[in-house]
Amino acid sequence: MRGGVLVTAKAPVAGRAKTRLAGVAGPDGAAGLAAAALLDTLEAAGTAFPEGRRVLALDGDLGEACRSEEIVAAIRGWAVVPQAGGSFGERLAQAHRAAHRLVGGPVVQVGMDTPQVRGAELRLLVDVAVRHGGPVLGPALDGGWWVLVTTDPRQAAVLTGVPMSRPDTGRLTAAALAAAGHPAVTAATVRDVDLPEDAEAVAALAPGSRFAAAWRAVVDARSAAPSGRA
Repeated sequence: MRGGVLVTAKAPVAGRAKTRLAGVAGPDGAAGLAAAALLDTLEAAGTAFPEGRRVLALDGDLGEACRSEEIVAAIRGWAVVPQAGGSFGERLAQAHRAAHRLVGGPVVQVGMDTPQVRGAELRLLVDVAVRHGGPVLGPALDGGWWVLVTTDPRQAAVLTGVPMSRPDTGRLTAAALAAAGHPAVTAATVRDVDLPEDAEAVAALAPGSRFAAAWRAVVDARSAAPSGRA
C-alpha cells in the first residue's frame, strides 16, 4: 500500500479544546465534542490505512483529556509524535516531515474538525496526489482548509509562512504552494466544526457518528435546562 495518514490533534481537555463551542456546551461539553470528533477521525483514518501507515501529531496530554481511555485504545498501532514548533504552521510542517520519515508518502493530513469524513475519501486523495505528482488541498467552507496531501515533505514547508485560522488561509496556502513550484489539485470543499451552527450541520451529515451523539447530548441538555439557564 502506498501512502499514509497524519492526524493533527489537540488533546481534548476542558478549557483548551473547541472553546468556541463552550458557550453552548460548557467547557466539559466542548471537550466531549472534541473527543468524539477525534475518535471519529481516528476511526476513519484507521479504516483507510493499516498499522505502520498512521501518525498522530499530538498537542497536549491525553492523560488529562476527555474520553482518554478510548482515545488511547484507538491509537494503538499508531506512531504518536508531539507537535513541535512555534506557530501552528511550523507545527504542521514539522508533522509532515515526521510522517514522511515514519510512513512514507504521500501523506494525507487531516485535523480533528471533520468527523463526517470517511476513510474512502482519504484513500482517494492519495490516488489523486499520485496521479498529479504533487499536493492536494481541500478547502474548508470557512475559507481555511481541511486536508493537505503532500507527496514530498518539502511541500509542507510553505505552511510556516501562511497565517492560519483566517478566512483567507485556504487561498493563501494554495498560492504559497504554487509560488514554491508545487501547485495543488483542489479537493472537495468540506465544512469543519468551529461554531455551534457547524456542529449542528456536521452532526446532520453523519448522524451515526460519535460526534453526532455528543452534539445531541448537548442539545438535549440545553432543552432540559430550566428556563433562563443554559
